[in-house]
Amino acid sequence: MVNSIVLPKIMQIGANSLDLLPETLVSLGCSFPCVITDKTMLELGYVAKVEALLNQQNINFGLFTDTMPEPNDTSILAAVEMVKTKQYDCLIALGGGSAIDSAKAIALLASHGGKMSDYKVPYQVTEISLPVVAIPTTAGTGSEATKVTVISDSATDEKMLCMGSGLIPAAAIIDYQFTLSLPSRIAADTGIDALTHAIEAYVSRKANLFSDQQAIAAMKLIAPNLIKVCHQPDNLKAKEAMMLGATLAGIAFSNASVGLVHGMSRPIGVHFHVPHGLSNAMLLPTITEYSLPGAPRKYAECAMHMGLVTVIEDQTLAHQTLINELKHINQTLNVPTLGEFGVVKTEYEGLLTNMAEQALASGSPGNNPKIPVLSEVIELYKKVWL
Repeated sequence: MVNSIVLPKIMQIGANSLDLLPETLVSLGCSFPCVITDKTMLELGYVAKVEALLNQQNINFGLFTDTMPEPNDTSILAAVEMVKTKQYDCLIALGGGSAIDSAKAIALLASHGGKMSDYKVPYQVTEISLPVVAIPTTAGTGSEATKVTVISDSATDEKMLCMGSGLIPAAAIIDYQFTLSLPSRIAADTGIDALTHAIEAYVSRKANLFSDQQAIAAMKLIAPNLIKVCHQPDNLKAKEAMMLGATLAGIAFSNASVGLVHGMSRPIGVHFHVPHGLSNAMLLPTITEYSLPGAPRKYAECAMHMGLVTVIEDQTLAHQTLINELKHINQTLNVPTLGEFGVVKTEYEGLLTNMAEQALASGSPGNNPKIPVLSEVIELYKKVWL
């Protein structure tokens, strides 16, 4: 089997790698970027850091600061128009996954027109768009290294999954120092998101030798450091390991796909405005336990790569150790249940079939080791309510 691996052309990794932004732009042949970010990055002073670097090199640039969390197809339209009108030659995406996903979508629509719904799976985005330089400020989504963007449809509340080589950033600048000021809640949610990427990529039906190596490395970096980065915000080694682990997990799932956790997570996010990483965390133990029979050896290996068991003598024991650890992570990092988050149970139950249909329509559950039918997804949604 041939596996087509897609990666950013340039990856600058490590402390102070942001300083290499101007030369990265030169390497891409770009001289008139537009920074795509949000108000939080502005308030934290991160935008000022990027502006200073560009000003030092006399690089003219534009600035769009109105990206939104969990972006939808209308939230990006003003930026699309701005990029087309000003004729910027690349985008600099600064922020978490929402800012980077927004930039990917803006580049696509500014370059090729149409609506985001035109590009959702099963469509494969192969069109070459404006280069995107992704600068993640969270250790979680891995969007800086993926051929994926998720944009909600404002009319239907569907989280549209768009995939293809045309969505891979041209460059990624992975400077863990951006994560030093992350609130513990965001560090936890994005960290569990990264762990979910690594596990789902490893057990995916589309997994391959390349993606497996990235997923294994990601699990080895993330598992021992996830709780540390939340409880020890000044632990630089843990922060650095988490940042690289999140990127490797992104590379893994970009080249192997995610599974049922992500498929079920997106509708929860759209309908009840639960942050993506948090909804993954709410689902991960239960969905992993459901999926175990589909890939018993690989799930046991996840326990080993996460450092939970040294050897696999008993797969059942390894499975239970894995599930216990996922529950322990949620408990330690104060992951709420849906009810504790504030989701009204009657509203939730009224949307069960709709959410299950949306989850299956996304395509991600088809990559799961155990592929569910509609009734099983509904039952799993009921089970995670707690």
